Amino acid sequence: MMEDADMKRSRVYTRGGDSGTSSLIGGERVKKSCLRLDAYGTIDELSAHIGLLYAMVGTDIDSDAGRLQWIQSRLFDVGTHLAMPYIEGQELPCAITPIHVQQLEKCIDTLDAQLSPLRTFILPGGCVAAAQCHVCRTVCRRAERLIASLSEEVPVNLNLLAFVNRLSDFLFVYARFLNKMGSVEEFSWKNDCC
Repeated sequence: MMEDADMKRSRVYTRGGDSGTSSLIGGERVKKSCLRLDAYGTIDELSAHIGLLYAMVGTDIDSDAGRLQWIQSRLFDVGTHLAMPYIEGQELPCAITPIHVQQLEKCIDTLDAQLSPLRTFILPGGCVAAAQCHVCRTVCRRAERLIASLSEEVPVNLNLLAFVNRLSDFLFVYARFLNKMGSVEEFSWKNDCC
């Protein structure tokens, strides 16, 4: 009886990547060092960091923290798109649309309206959740650079770049918001060269 239950489980390991390659959607194998894998691997890393941020924030600090899970779902969409191989002359479907970008912009505007205006650069940090949010922001920027580099090799849907770009802006504003909600002072950059 136990044997039948085990047979229905999906295997976590396939051994397919033991030789340094990985499968794209559709089965094409590519080197694990390729730019496409680096791009969607970084999106996965970002989603994991956002998961940690959500665990820190919960609903204690921010009653609308569910937006982080919405972002993780959209990042899964981004990663799925990046994991599809480019076929000459074929436009790949993309789950990220201008509406998703607009939703992020609305979140940014709502949060930013509650913050004091920026007068100088601020240092990443503050409360633990805000510091983690800044980590998310920097990983997001790295993902954006990798996707931009990939777009120089193969066509990449412009909605992906816009979404990831806007997401890094959201994460910056959200970090500031988390510090405000935690009553933690932001620290300004002090330029010793002047």
